[in-house]
Amino acid sequence: MSEEKGKVRKAFYIEEDLLFQVDSLLEQADARSRNEFLNQALKFYIGYLTSEKIENYMLSVISSVVHATVKDSENRMARAMYKLAVEVSKLSHVTAYGHEVDEDTLLKLQAKCAEEVKRINGAVSFEDAYKYQNPKE
Repeated sequence: MSEEKGKVRKAFYIEEDLLFQVDSLLEQADARSRNEFLNQALKFYIGYLTSEKIENYMLSVISSVVHATVKDSENRMARAMYKLAVEVSKLSHVTAYGHEVDEDTLLKLQAKCAEEVKRINGAVSFEDAYKYQNPKE
């Protein structure tokens, strides 16, 4: 009888009732022989025993990747917010230069805008502001 490549022949003891269970489950396990069944079972059990080590390793790897991704996203958002703040500042200065708005009106506008942004959860729309400012159109 020729041995399959990479396999060695070893003798071991097995309980009679386990052998009976193996025989009854061969078809369900899609195994052609007891030997194939035992190889599948041993691989499964070894995987089970090492899974905790693998799980801990994977958790640390995933945690590291997620942390790096979040940090990268934070940096991109911070740069975008900085650029947006610069643009809003430029727009504010141009608007203030072109219009004469007294301080009382400016305070009322600040309160109105703060309330509106809170109410709409920050989803500001130019179209909505235009309609508010030009109700006739």
